[in-house]
Amino acid sequence: MKVLFVASEAYPFIKTGGLGDVAYALPKALRKLGIDVRVIIPKYSLIPLSFKNCMENIASFNVEVGWRNQYCGLQYITYDDVPYYFVDNEYYFKRPEIYGFYDDGERFSYFSKAVMEAIKHMGDFTPDIIHCNDWHCGIVPVLLKENYSDDYGYSKIKSLFTIHNLKYQGIFSKDILGELLNLDQKYFNDDAMKFYEDISFMKGGIVFSDAVSTVSDTYAREILTPFYGEDLDELLTSKAEKLHGIENGIDYEIYNPKMDEKIFYNYDAFHRQQKMKNKLKLQEKLCFIINKDIPMMGIVTRLVKQKGLDLIVDKLEELLGLDIQIVLLGYGSGYYEEIFEHYASLYPSRISTNIVYDEELAQQIYAASDMFLMPSLIEPCGIGQLIALKYGSIPIIRETGGLKDTIIPYDKNTGTGNGVSFINYNSEELLDAVNRALNLYKDKTTWDKLVQNAMLSNNSWENSAKNYIRLYNKITK
Repeated sequence: MKVLFVASEAYPFIKTGGLGDVAYALPKALRKLGIDVRVIIPKYSLIPLSFKNCMENIASFNVEVGWRNQYCGLQYITYDDVPYYFVDNEYYFKRPEIYGFYDDGERFSYFSKAVMEAIKHMGDFTPDIIHCNDWHCGIVPVLLKENYSDDYGYSKIKSLFTIHNLKYQGIFSKDILGELLNLDQKYFNDDAMKFYEDISFMKGGIVFSDAVSTVSDTYAREILTPFYGEDLDELLTSKAEKLHGIENGIDYEIYNPKMDEKIFYNYDAFHRQQKMKNKLKLQEKLCFIINKDIPMMGIVTRLVKQKGLDLIVDKLEELLGLDIQIVLLGYGSGYYEEIFEHYASLYPSRISTNIVYDEELAQQIYAASDMFLMPSLIEPCGIGQLIALKYGSIPIIRETGGLKDTIIPYDKNTGTGNGVSFINYNSEELLDAVNRALNLYKDKTTWDKLVQNAMLSNNSWENSAKNYIRLYNKITK
């Protein structure tokens, strides 16, 4: 089977969040299982020169964007045995960031069109499935149905559209249909791409793809309701027969305390003594009191409402009154940044606030912390809790989306479970969950069992890849 994996970013070339990890790890896992999967992303100017110097130019052609013909270069590189294609156009992709520009609608309309044309220049590789990810690629299934369904080379190609986060939908003016996409106004209706008085790239992907997936089972059910559905719940309910939930995994070749070069001391599930040394070293680095018995709680997150920060802020005074140390890493809303920086200035021995993107410090927090706080309002899948499990940092989560699917509340009577959870979006329940975790921590035998359970949880990409292969087979049949 041949799969073209289309995304707006992919580690290690360019990454802003979890999608970048997925676009690297899932194709790698699929290839190990015998799928000929290849990845295509834009060639951003921010991609390191070390990669650009290794790229091979394999084609150049024009892409029709409205009345204009725009240049497209197609370049190629192999990384970790996975073939990657890059769509090269400096007008669209030579920018100081990869998202957030006034013409993002045009940029990713161009990218979608370039992807469809690029297939003609990939030699003997014609995909059975085009696997599109999030709104940036939502136009690809539309173009496949509208412009390429009668083309012999494309007529058997199917499309899968994966929703990583329904909140970000790619909403743009309806004028894009004719001015950029060369599509007529029949696509501006409720059964196509119309979203109030605009169009939604996300909606295009949902309506015109052969199947839709989300990144966890629970999230697939949640988005059928008004609270999680972002005004697309009725559409998704009408398409429920083609909606599937497949949990993301993590790459254990990257996130593994046994071989992680970013942490102070390496360890694994059966040799956990060194984990404590990581804690002592991080306490020293952050100018905390150096004491192995003080529980350390990590928070590695984007500072946005969706991540449940209102609950933490509401109980921050009480949390800091407990005998714990809190380490926060992340950036985002200025509102949350100011609050956490303020408390760090008041309680420097209790909370360390790090408003920065720092992968090394993130790994050190996972390795050093005893607990990992993730009380999300909405969490389609989540990667933080999966990394925390592998590093033996016990997740304290709210039961939503992928958090509910991957974290099993610990049962002291049976010795089963890998975390601590609460159900309702309520700060009192958050505080209660933290206190329950602290009580478990006081019983060293119980805590040691819980940590081992967490570290032995299997959230590898191999499991996810097998589920995607089943879905690919279903689509092509």
